[in-house]
Amino acid sequence: MASKNNKVKSTGDIELHDRLVAINRVTKVTKGGRTFTFAAIVVVGNENGIVGWGLGKANEVQAAIAKGVEAAKKNLIKVPVHNGTIPHEQEAKFGGSLVVIKPASHGTGVKAGGAMRAVLESVGITDVLCKSKGSSNPHNLVKATIAALGELRSPAQVAQNRGISIDKVFNG
Repeated sequence: MASKNNKVKSTGDIELHDRLVAINRVTKVTKGGRTFTFAAIVVVGNENGIVGWGLGKANEVQAAIAKGVEAAKKNLIKVPVHNGTIPHEQEAKFGGSLVVIKPASHGTGVKAGGAMRAVLESVGITDVLCKSKGSSNPHNLVKATIAALGELRSPAQVAQNRGISIDKVFNG
């Protein structure tokens, strides 16, 4: 396997849009009563091939979301998007979640649920078929989806690895 370095170095000139995937209220029982805190999973992307996720925890919802956005900006990856879909089928597993992502023809739309949909729309994918198996935990689904997108290879990368032209990748 060729080593891949698809991490995005800086976010200075990239316009990122954030999406809230899930918010979780956590209760801690103390001597003085119950203390509520919030954990927010956030996905950011420029809808043109760059995506990242983050987890923020705070005493208020807005602060947790802001922390999640800052964390997401620190681990962005570049995803090859080919005509609004992905170049090839990919599956990935994280924890108890297994995700399968397949390319689809133009006009299909994003056939994915909840946490996966937020990630795929943040990347800028408009036509894709997805299936999640196993756990539906939003944490694991987001991480598995990002892992699957991170393993995708563009046609140019495949041609370079094989030592052939891009035309031969598509035409056998």
